[in-house]
Amino acid sequence: MRLSDFTVLSFDCYGTLIDWETGITRAVAPWLNDVGVTASRDEILRAFANAESDLQMAMPGAPYPEILAAVHPAMAEHFGVPPNEEAAASFGASVKDWPPFSDSVEALGYLAQHYQLVILSNVDQTSFAHSNEKLEVAFDAVFTAQDAGSYKPHPNNFRYMLDRLAERGVAQEKILHTAESLYHDHVPAKQFGLATCWIHRRAGQAGHGATRPPEVEVHPDFRFESLAAMAAAHQAEIAAAG
Repeated sequence: MRLSDFTVLSFDCYGTLIDWETGITRAVAPWLNDVGVTASRDEILRAFANAESDLQMAMPGAPYPEILAAVHPAMAEHFGVPPNEEAAASFGASVKDWPPFSDSVEALGYLAQHYQLVILSNVDQTSFAHSNEKLEVAFDAVFTAQDAGSYKPHPNNFRYMLDRLAERGVAQEKILHTAESLYHDHVPAKQFGLATCWIHRRAGQAGHGATRPPEVEVHPDFRFESLAAMAAAHQAEIAAAG
């Protein structure tokens, strides 16, 4: 299997293209400091991961800002501090401030010359639009949790994307799903028979950060520690092919 076997890259966004762990930590840490809680980055991210996943399952039709706003009081309970409605609302609106990874813009610019680029993201269209501005690339299709009416890892999200791409004449075997989260993306993608590429942004770090660990073992077809490395591997394939 080669990267150049595919014509479409379907991307998770947050954790893969956008550095949501930095965005989450920047949004939450000052509030915790103000209430006298000392928590490491990983402690904040674990609390977030547990609360977010539960709420996405419980509120599948809620827009992502409402999910984030509901995550905040759950994190307050985790850390043993009173909820703060103003801080929760601010956190709900924080996606627009989450930064891209340093390699995302350049790597996407290269990949767009060789693939159709598709987003399959656990947010709403408005939140993603802010991130899209930072990524500086025109995606060929954008599918969100708002569109699907559910949140990954629910299989409905992948079914929704595959059905829409099939309507455009895209064969499933030409799609490479590219993501960081094993839990949200690789496990359900493999259940649909998709080839996957793991952008292992957390390589060398303990735990799974802002995501839950996968509930079953999963084996991605490709693994790179950055999107830049994936782009370089594709470039090397093309050069080797002459």
